Amino acid sequence: MIVRDFDEIIKTDRDRVVSDARWTSVRMLLANDGMGFSFHITFLEEGSEHTFEYKNHFESVYCMKGTGSITDLATGETHAIRPGVMYALDKHDRHILRAEEELVMACCFNPPVTGDEVHQPDGSYAVPKEA
Repeated sequence: MIVRDFDEIIKTDRDRVVSDARWTSVRMLLANDGMGFSFHITFLEEGSEHTFEYKNHFESVYCMKGTGSITDLATGETHAIRPGVMYALDKHDRHILRAEEELVMACCFNPPVTGDEVHQPDGSYAVPKEA
């Protein structure tokens, strides 16, 4: 059984915080935990806009706090994001995520991330390395 406390993770050397200019992600579960997915709590700053395309990963996201929108760049469709809304990038969808207020999101990635990834210029993470 794996039990982790968010408040403890951010205070210790096991800190799994990854930051970009306008977002922070606390990695609660990573590839080396052996669960087959990773789990993150991500904070997007109010007024920020992010273009992502996870070409090598599937991601599902649940909004816990804040408001914003997500635009599917293939279709042009925009969907409101608010607490209780979930979206899943089942086609590696290139998208723009906008935070009208600070967004607090619970995110799962498959395959799991290692915690060392950085976004490439196209908004994706690199192909996961085989263990």
